[in-house]
Amino acid sequence: MTTLVFLEHHEGQLLKGSLGVLSKAAQLGGDVAGAILGSGVGGLAEQAGRYGAQTVYVVDDPALAAPLPQPRVDALAALVRDKGIENILFAQSVLAADVSAGLAARLDAGLNWDLVDVTSDDGLTGKRAALADSVYVDVGWTQAPRLAIVRTGTFEPIESGGSATVEQVGAGFEDFSTAATMVEQAHAEAEGVSIEEADVIVAGGRGLGSPDKFALIEQLAEALGGAVAATRAVVDAGWYPYATQVGQTGKTISPKLYIGCGISGAIQHKVGMQGSGTIVAINKDANAPIFEFSDFGVVGDLHEIVPKLTELLKNR
Repeated sequence: MTTLVFLEHHEGQLLKGSLGVLSKAAQLGGDVAGAILGSGVGGLAEQAGRYGAQTVYVVDDPALAAPLPQPRVDALAALVRDKGIENILFAQSVLAADVSAGLAARLDAGLNWDLVDVTSDDGLTGKRAALADSVYVDVGWTQAPRLAIVRTGTFEPIESGGSATVEQVGAGFEDFSTAATMVEQAHAEAEGVSIEEADVIVAGGRGLGSPDKFALIEQLAEALGGAVAATRAVVDAGWYPYATQVGQTGKTISPKLYIGCGISGAIQHKVGMQGSGTIVAINKDANAPIFEFSDFGVVGDLHEIVPKLTELLKNR
């Protein structure tokens, strides 16, 4: 079995999600390779080897400098055909969704998405959540190549201490693939680590009462060296930016510690944070659904508990 993992990168680093998928691919066995596409990206190959890649294909070309999908489709399609790749795995992202869809169309291949597990029994089988994550179903492919997008936060990167053979690969691009150019790339202003990368998350919900009370959440997150997240309800109300939304219509996170403050625990939010290592809930409603899947629960007024907890942490 030959598996290729699309290794997405940003600001000179391979993304955590991609490395997690690569680690999982290594556990499945067979020939595992990573694909790094961009301009001036050759230095990232060594990092991929430490997370399980036996071979790293580097496509380094100025046409790949901007994060546009179509040139990447050209490069990956040629790589899959030339190397006889059977499985192509992606970590969920906006770019990965565009690239995988275009690649599936180019190769006339099947694409399964939002997978929460992948196994190699009798070929390749994916597991996908359905009915608001209340059930899980097995999904497959009728033939190779098989394409799959893995849900954010599903697999943790695991260093295996290995090294990879690096192979520089040339790329040819279709005329229509280079017709689009990126005129500007904007980034939301943010400080600290993103919620997808953070080991500690402190999240706030409607139980805070008003947007200014998010200062309590920010202070606790700072004391813990973590990041701030929010529920869809507060984002829709304009209390906090969409980039921090966790849930079915937001981001999926898997921190080591998650602290939910004033969050009821609706299924839509649970979908996005249930992969957290330790879940702590603070809510004055003892019957809040979040307590059903929390490791620790505190029933009480968050406006009194959170400041005291922050103070204790700072004193330590």
